[in-house]
Amino acid sequence: MRGRASHEPGTPRASRRDWWGVVLEAPDPSALARFYSQLLGWEIGKDEPDGAVVAPPEGVGYVAFQLSDPYVPPVWPAREGAQRITMHLDFEVVDLPASVAHALELGAREAGDQPQENVRVMLDPAGHPFCLYLDEEQS
Repeated sequence: MRGRASHEPGTPRASRRDWWGVVLEAPDPSALARFYSQLLGWEIGKDEPDGAVVAPPEGVGYVAFQLSDPYVPPVWPAREGAQRITMHLDFEVVDLPASVAHALELGAREAGDQPQENVRVMLDPAGHPFCLYLDEEQS
């Protein structure tokens, strides 16, 4: 992309300027950052009243949470007249039942509609859908 920095391999993560990520609206950004930090084992890089960020220990990607007041959670599956999801997060796992159990322990909910056997649609504490999936070709 024009206007983005490029870096040599081995450039320290903290000094890079090519970060990228996604931002989700949330009623409590700090709480949602803690949830994803515990779910994924990622670090909380920022935690302020209006926003929080989690990122993996390596790489330059992140997930941020931005305060939204009022917040209206999306619904899964889509329903006429209800707040639609505009995106969701996917996480590959190697043990689907264990991963679902861990997410539930942290406060996620399992969605009622499960369209695939190798995927579990989950709802985070703010109601954002995310998927835990097994790569069928790797299983």
